[in-house]
Amino acid sequence: MKLFLKQRFFSWTDTYDVFDEDDCVKYFVKAEFFSLGHVIRVYDTTGNEVGCIREKLLTFLPKFEIEIGGEVLGAVSKRFTFFRENYSIDYNGWEVEGDFLGWDYSVKDSYGAMIVSVSKEIFNFTDTYSITFCRSSDELPALLTAIAIDAANCGKN
Repeated sequence: MKLFLKQRFFSWTDTYDVFDEDDCVKYFVKAEFFSLGHVIRVYDTTGNEVGCIREKLLTFLPKFEIEIGGEVLGAVSKRFTFFRENYSIDYNGWEVEGDFLGWDYSVKDSYGAMIVSVSKEIFNFTDTYSITFCRSSDELPALLTAIAIDAANCGKN
């Protein structure tokens, strides 16, 4: 199963549309304009909020809490390294590895089985990411994880 996260070109804040494999809109992602730290909300097609990503303030490196249905699932944190980007995920027993500067990375469970793979599509007018996941139950957590890593990567610019 696959989702495509496509950034809108004309927007004051980070705004994305999320499409499924049939090119149908599945989610809408919008960052709040006036907030302390990044607050990114994910809505379904009927306008109901299904998830939220909040940047934790007063941390040395970027850290984003992920909420689904008002409950905090966990956090994605940037780790300190000298030569490459590195992140940790503290929920579902997930681990992340890959080339974050090239925007190709994967998330695996504690047994090493692939949960989600994220890659940046090149030759697009705006940022476009392909998110491939194996189980439908991982769809929303995988999407929120990819958005949180994107926010942490873009926050350094």
